[in-house]
Amino acid sequence: MSRKQKLREAVDLLYTRGCSAGTEATYTKLLLECVQTNDVVQAKRLQNHMDLHNTFKPNNTFLQNRLLHLYAKSGKVSDAQQLFDKMPQRDVFSWNAMLSSYSKLGLVQNLKEVFDSMPVRDSVSYNTIIAGFVKNECFDDALSLFIRMQREEGLGPSDYTLVSVLNACSHLLKLKCGKQVHGRIIVSGNSLKGKENIFVWNALIDMYAKCGEVEKARWLFDRIVDKNVVSWNSMVSGYLKNGQPKECLDLYHEMQLSAGINPDLVTVSSILGACFQIGLLDEATRIFRTMKDKDKVFWTTMIVGFMQNRKEEDALMLFREMLHDNVRPDSYTLSSIVSVCARLASLDTGKVVHGKAVCTGFEGDLLVSSTLIDMYSKSGEVGDAWIVFEMMPVRNVVSWNAMIVGYAQNGKDQEALALYNEMLYEGLKPDNITFVGVLSACGHTGLIEQGWKYFRSISELHGSLPTLDHYACMINLLGRSGHMKEAVELIKSMQDEPNHLVWSTLLSASKVNRDIEHAEMAASHLFKLDPLNAEPYIMLSNMYAASGRWEAVASMRSLMKDKKIQKFAAYSWIEIDNEVHMFVSDDRTHPQTPDIYKELSRLIKKMREAGYISDINLALHDVGDKEKTDSVCYHSEKLALAFGLIRKPQSVTAIRILKNIRVCGDCHMFMKFVSKIMQRPITLRDSSLFHHFVGGQCSCKDYW
Repeated sequence: MSRKQKLREAVDLLYTRGCSAGTEATYTKLLLECVQTNDVVQAKRLQNHMDLHNTFKPNNTFLQNRLLHLYAKSGKVSDAQQLFDKMPQRDVFSWNAMLSSYSKLGLVQNLKEVFDSMPVRDSVSYNTIIAGFVKNECFDDALSLFIRMQREEGLGPSDYTLVSVLNACSHLLKLKCGKQVHGRIIVSGNSLKGKENIFVWNALIDMYAKCGEVEKARWLFDRIVDKNVVSWNSMVSGYLKNGQPKECLDLYHEMQLSAGINPDLVTVSSILGACFQIGLLDEATRIFRTMKDKDKVFWTTMIVGFMQNRKEEDALMLFREMLHDNVRPDSYTLSSIVSVCARLASLDTGKVVHGKAVCTGFEGDLLVSSTLIDMYSKSGEVGDAWIVFEMMPVRNVVSWNAMIVGYAQNGKDQEALALYNEMLYEGLKPDNITFVGVLSACGHTGLIEQGWKYFRSISELHGSLPTLDHYACMINLLGRSGHMKEAVELIKSMQDEPNHLVWSTLLSASKVNRDIEHAEMAASHLFKLDPLNAEPYIMLSNMYAASGRWEAVASMRSLMKDKKIQKFAAYSWIEIDNEVHMFVSDDRTHPQTPDIYKELSRLIKKMREAGYISDINLALHDVGDKEKTDSVCYHSEKLALAFGLIRKPQSVTAIRILKNIRVCGDCHMFMKFVSKIMQRPITLRDSSLFHHFVGGQCSCKDYW
């Protein structure tokens, strides 16, 4: 029979023998046994028995403190407080036990009140509250008390205190303060030699690494004689945080080969991160597969790593495998995989993940809800995004931004601006992303006056400076409204040097206005900023072709050839029954190619009967009208549309198509005709925004 079983039987015997059964010696012995076995249940039963029969109330401060410590350690703060309040005498141990109790439960305000009420404090008191503050992320308070314990109380810190304080410096990135603590260690005569100080060593390494002094961290690391796995982890993660994945991997191999120390979960998590930073996906997968008992941190690290390396399909497969292995995802896992669904506009999978979030209780989580809003918006389902937004118990700026930007992306520009005003009414301060959404909404509808109003309010009302993104939004608004000179003047007025986004925006606006002069100016800057980027060359070449300047087209193509600039492929994709189908222009590789072209030919004939005329100005070669017409008839989005109609002919739901570049004018007009004649809604997401085609109209109002 175990000690706990014997203890329970002894307490049971007290209850059966009645109120006069216990003596002081009996109660003291049993209570002490409760402390030694950490049996808080039997301790509570004994207390209840004594209170019920009023036969004996121990006044032994030593024993009471032991019980108090037991309650504190077990997180029974109410029991600890009741015992503390009844104690006729309290010493510093009693007060420290209460500090520990409130610290464990994260009750910072109670922790402060108890500490301030203490008649006398010792080093343990300071150790406890400093550690409690660090644990509960009150890092500045922890540092203030560290200074106070030395200057006002004259108490020297223990190793336990030093570790807590160094952790606070690490989180606050206060290198100067961390160096002062290091100096305090040296002045105190603590040579940091021996195994007993290894935790201080590790905290110092972690502090220097997190504060960017990775060489200093490595110097300290190399002085350590008896390194443990935490020492190696501190240095490995330090290299990773400072953007040195190669050094991180080299140290990992040294750890295994030279030191003979087995890595733990923390080590491998850092190593996986290092692999993903330098694109070693196969190596990351190999390490991941060799690990046993993988927890959710490991799975999430792999999912995020694949996502960062544009391997969204692999991330989804890994998430399914994670669920199959009965590993419960947390909010970060769910938000990451929802972001993957948003990138792919994989609505069906996104809904499954949404259901998983509901089942696991994370639907109301701020991070998960915000990414769900983003996912539904990027899938064209802005109504579902609004439902998620409405159901959120608490919203922050990220939540509001996701909904405002979602509205703007989906042509709900007035709704976006109305929501922005509601956000201000709620007392939230807009940030840079908020104004990107608001200015984008103005840009889609040509609201120049309102756009200027919001742009100026960034500095005049909200005390911030417009970013390059905000300038790009205004340039887009002005340029697409035909105010090219104003757009150029705005660029000239910028304090910062215009970046790639600013000039690309001007180039796109120039294309809309067929303004070759300003297009050439924007392209010349882009050639210098990113000489190998094909986009400005292609866009300018297309403008030359549209205006019949074939010599300029040939010259531009020759320039691209001389500079060995690779033209990127324009492609579209559509998801049918959880399977993604991708198309390029004039694609003949799909298994259903004959059916697709037959359906597209039928559509083209039907649309022409209704008045559709191909825009041959978009043809890029100096050929006859028939050849020009043929060259625009088989763009990738038209092929995806035909395939969608073949696979889902009777459905009333929208056909969803995604394209990696901006949709051309001819395809845009074609989609409008199809949505009207075939009475079938179409959702097309291009690199600019969403186009919702319904009844011959587009949500962008032909302004994209």
